[in-house]
Amino acid sequence: MSKPVYLLSDAHLGLGEREEERQKENVLLSFLHSVMTSARELYILGDLFDFWFEYKTVIPKGFHRTLAAIQEYTDKGIPVHYLTGNHDFWMGDFFAAELGVSIHREPFEVNIDGKRVLLHHGDGLATNDAGYRMIKPILRNRANIWLYRWLHPDIGVPLARGSSRSSRKYTSHKDYGETDGMIEFAGRKIGEGVDIVVMGHRHQPCYKQLGSGIYVNLGDWITAHSYAVINGGSIRLERWGGVTAQ
Repeated sequence: MSKPVYLLSDAHLGLGEREEERQKENVLLSFLHSVMTSARELYILGDLFDFWFEYKTVIPKGFHRTLAAIQEYTDKGIPVHYLTGNHDFWMGDFFAAELGVSIHREPFEVNIDGKRVLLHHGDGLATNDAGYRMIKPILRNRANIWLYRWLHPDIGVPLARGSSRSSRKYTSHKDYGETDGMIEFAGRKIGEGVDIVVMGHRHQPCYKQLGSGIYVNLGDWITAHSYAVINGGSIRLERWGGVTAQ
């Protein structure tokens, strides 16, 4: 029997105070180390960090244990895929060049056990999230990223982290209308022949049958500690600690 594929998202490492984040990282690391021996592949669907920005020779300080765990996967020959989310899309080449991770900057489809699986962070799909859709091209503009790199890291990193935390406090209380946004998008893709649609972003674990396919939202590692497993052509949603999330 083939080995399982694991998928997770939205740990937002760096969101809270130092001790709180260390405990969150401990839980995440316990998961990563535990499933490493059985994993066929690992997919991270965005926002592993609450903020990530790379300068040419500098990366954000902290969470080196998580980076080391990811490298341990690739050193063992286990493919790791990272789909950038709305909090960490300013990635350079560090993950690819230093950790051996495959970086995906746009949603993509992959075949797992003969099933068409569409992977999407989920940002920008809610019908009432017009503000983010408007600002997204500005944030991802290459010229703007180049200009931001002229800020010294001791200024640029704290500034961006503060902005990210403020955004998180706002969005955590906002109803994004998943029913008429993310789920509708997933339904359309399933109607086009996709078997499984997996997203993050909403921080609410969800497993839903849509016609002939399945929509899964991975939840988060802030409170839910949830993840998905694909094996033998089926997907299940679980919480770390053995509690089923669906």
